[in-house]
Amino acid sequence: MSEHRQWHRSSYSDDEGGACVEVRIASAAVQIRDSKTPTTPHVRLTAPAWSAFLAALRPGA
Repeated sequence: MSEHRQWHRSSYSDDEGGACVEVRIASAAVQIRDSKTPTTPHVRLTAPAWSAFLAALRPGA
């Protein structure tokens, strides 16, 4: 996969400058960034770490 894949904004983000999280799937990781500061460093998670993160967010986890 290309490192230049499109970033996807969370459906919980708004257009008023609030908490805006974006993610993209890269060749070896899932990348997460703050859309208000897209040029700053972002977090990279392996696929298993991303799956664990999402599982922890689910209700009842």
